[in-house]
Amino acid sequence: MEIAVVILNWNGLKLLEQFLPSVIQYSPQATIYVADNASTDNSITFVKDNFPTVKIIINKKNFGFAQGYNEAIKHIDAEIYALVNSDVEVTENWLKPIIETFENEPKTAIIQPKILDFKRKEYFEYAGAAGGFIDKYGYPFCRGRIFDTLEKDNGQYDDNCKIFWASGACFFIRSSVFKNLNGFDPDFFAHQEEIDLCWRANNKSYEIKYNSQSVVYHLGGATLQKVNSKKTELNFRNSLLMLTKNLPKKQLFSVIFIRLVLDGIAAIQFFFQGKFKHMGAVLKAHLSFYSLFYLHLTKRGEYQSEKYYKTKSIVYLYFINKIKLFSTIFDRSLF
Repeated sequence: MEIAVVILNWNGLKLLEQFLPSVIQYSPQATIYVADNASTDNSITFVKDNFPTVKIIINKKNFGFAQGYNEAIKHIDAEIYALVNSDVEVTENWLKPIIETFENEPKTAIIQPKILDFKRKEYFEYAGAAGGFIDKYGYPFCRGRIFDTLEKDNGQYDDNCKIFWASGACFFIRSSVFKNLNGFDPDFFAHQEEIDLCWRANNKSYEIKYNSQSVVYHLGGATLQKVNSKKTELNFRNSLLMLTKNLPKKQLFSVIFIRLVLDGIAAIQFFFQGKFKHMGAVLKAHLSFYSLFYLHLTKRGEYQSEKYYKTKSIVYLYFINKIKLFSTIFDRSLF
C-alpha cells in the first residue's frame, strides 16, 4: 500500500530541524513530502540541503491549512495520505498499524493515531488526544481532552474504535475518499476544517477510526498560538460554517441560533476577563459568518445524518455538572 506523508510548512525552519528527522527515520514505508505555503525563511533550502530524499512541493502563496493541503495533494499519487503537522514527532512503527487497518478494513476511510503531548509525554495532547467527537451544538471534544482539561495517559484509551473526527495534526485518509469529498473546504483557511471533512465523510457513511497502536507526540500551537485572537476568530466562525453545511435540515436554524447565543455569552466572558481582542474576534467571526452563510448553505450535501453527536451539551456537562473527564462521562452513561 503506497503511503505519502505530507508535511505542510510555513516558515517552519526550527520545527523542521527538530521534527523532520523522526519522520524520516521511522517512515521507511512512505514517500515523504514537504508542502511549502510560500515560506519566507530558509526552511526549504534547509530541507534540500539536508534531506535530499524528501520531495518538495511549493505552493504559490500561503493558502493556510485547508487549501494548502488541497493544492499540494494535486501533485501526489498515493493510496493513503498521511497529513502530518510540522511539529509532530513520530515513533518507531507508527505507520505499521495504520497500514494494517486500511488493508484489513475496506470501510475505514480515515484514521487518527494516539496523540500525546510533546512537552508532557504522559498526557494526551489538546488537538485530537484519543479521537474526536462533537456535541449537539457542534462543540468538539476528545477522548482524553474536554475543553482545557487534559487526561493523563494511563492506558484507558488503548483500543481501536470508531470516532466522529480525526485530528488534523496527524490525519490519515484514503486518497480516493479525499477526492470524493473534494478535500478540505478552502474557506476555512485553518481550524476545524478536519472536523468538517470528517462530518462530510460521516454523512456519506465512511468510517473513521482511532488506532492506539500508532503513537505520535504533538507540540501544538506552532502556527497560531492559543492566545492569538485570530485563532479565536477562525474557531468561532468555522464552527458556525461547519454547522451550516452539515446539520440535519430540521435542526439547522435552531442549533445555529443557540450557538450564536452561546457565542455571545463567551464574548461577554472575554470582556470581563479583560480579553478585549478575543471579544472582538467573536464579533468578527459572526460578521464573517453572516457574509458566508448563503454560500455554505449551497455546499450542503444530499444527506445529513441525524446521528452526529455524542452528547447533547458538553458545555453543560463540563461547566455546570463539573464533569471534566471523558472517561467519567462514559462511566456514568451520560451520552
